[in-house]
Amino acid sequence: MKLALVQLNYVIGDFDGNTLKIIEQLRLAQRSGAEVAVFAELAVTGYPARDYLEFDDFISRSEECMQQIAAECHGIAAIVGGPSRNLTGRGKPLFNSAWIFDGGQVKQLVHKSLLPNYDVFDEYRYFEPATGSGVVEVNGTRLAVTICEDIWNTGDIPLYRRFPLDEAFAMKPELIINIAASPFHYNQAIARRRVLRDNALKYKLPVIYVNHTGAQTELIFDGGSMACDSGGNIREALPFFKEGMKIIETGESWYNAPVAPEVKIAEEVRDIALIHDALVLGIRDYFGKMGFGKAILGLSGGIDSAVTLALAAEALGPQSVHGILLPSEFSSDHSVEDAKVLAVNLGCPYEVIPISDTFHTLESTMQPFFKDLPFGLTEENMQARIRAVILMALANKFGYILLNTSNKSEAAVGYGTLYGDMCGGLSVLGDVYKTDVYRLAHYINRITEVIPMNSIVKPPSAELRPGQKDSDSLPEYDVLDQLLFQYIEKRKGKRELEAMGFAPALVARVLKMVNTNEWKRYQTPPILRVSPKAFGMGRRMPIVGKYTG
Repeated sequence: MKLALVQLNYVIGDFDGNTLKIIEQLRLAQRSGAEVAVFAELAVTGYPARDYLEFDDFISRSEECMQQIAAECHGIAAIVGGPSRNLTGRGKPLFNSAWIFDGGQVKQLVHKSLLPNYDVFDEYRYFEPATGSGVVEVNGTRLAVTICEDIWNTGDIPLYRRFPLDEAFAMKPELIINIAASPFHYNQAIARRRVLRDNALKYKLPVIYVNHTGAQTELIFDGGSMACDSGGNIREALPFFKEGMKIIETGESWYNAPVAPEVKIAEEVRDIALIHDALVLGIRDYFGKMGFGKAILGLSGGIDSAVTLALAAEALGPQSVHGILLPSEFSSDHSVEDAKVLAVNLGCPYEVIPISDTFHTLESTMQPFFKDLPFGLTEENMQARIRAVILMALANKFGYILLNTSNKSEAAVGYGTLYGDMCGGLSVLGDVYKTDVYRLAHYINRITEVIPMNSIVKPPSAELRPGQKDSDSLPEYDVLDQLLFQYIEKRKGKRELEAMGFAPALVARVLKMVNTNEWKRYQTPPILRVSPKAFGMGRRMPIVGKYTG
């Protein structure tokens, strides 16, 4: 069978734009001789539409667009994801459906059976699970049509009791189609390959998989649509983080194929190139889809702001990213020079706005109330908040969006000033541990030195008091990040962490910092998600609670 795998970057709620894209690609697929064009899960609405799905008008608009697409399906069939109404009188008002079009009309609806309700997913909030499975015949070929999670019930301990493909298999399909909205994290592409292989081997059928690409606020979709034969061998694939179409033709060689090698996931191995590309796409789509043109950020001469500036410059163009140097009396000369060199290397405009006079004015204002208490954390935070006031003033005056530069290690332990360096419209590195920020810096410098080497090798410091270093307040990052990974991503408790060799005092200290700073993370900007467990919608912890692992 000749199929078109269509991987697109949709905009949530942009019915006209999404429908136009689908129809354009549908016509191109028809001219290429495809019998059926396959689009992604909830393509017409974009994913995740969240509480937009509770608006009747939103669903009506989606249905109207589906009729427009159906009218284009003469001489070609199409599978397009979108919501459909549950007319049974029981359960949730909607199904998450695959709409199958042929002959200028809706031929069949296949509903999603397995609704994920973990991490970033909350589909059971909106959708009713299907009670049956869908096999549809197109041009004499029987297609088992599934939607994302429907093929993920694999492994030794399945997550669900139902196996939709087991039910569909009784209807003797010849090909498995899976339309998906599967967001990126650094191991997800490998996990998908394993899932496709498992299903291909179990049912001895080829599997066709089509995913979204593009970013939707914090969620980044990497695409990576692919087709594998009955042995689980990837025969065709689309690129990561890009739109595209791939015409494939399944034939005899796709069946009774040799078994592909087992797919193994090294959970602590992170492909820094993929993370880099994901963050660039996340920035570009956040600005592009919101209609923003220019970014601003504070440049300290340190590695976090340097990496953020480099990523933003690649995403938006150097002239659209403004670096603001805000030195205090505690800032070293080399930090200021490093920040200037970085901006020049990237071609980004920059300004220098010293904050010492403003800080001393604020100190004088507060002195009668602070009395004779010594300089401390309060004064450090005052400097950070002065910087934030200046950055936000520039953002308001000139229409910039402020990029937050805090990394995941800092966010985890609360090493940041609320309404200071933790403010912004988008957190670029909030799901990237400090040790991986260093890896990103080296990756950015892989061809030539963009980020000054001094920014990479010098001990990290907030430079808010004389001689300050991060290590004065935190464990060394190589140890801290390992412990945080086990606690946050792997959900290891105190006793398990101690059994792994972490010092009991260190475990108690770090876990307390993570848990007692949840209130800060509730007030931070959206964080671009690149890990399996990011702060934000995918990690839901109480602010008030005594459990510390």
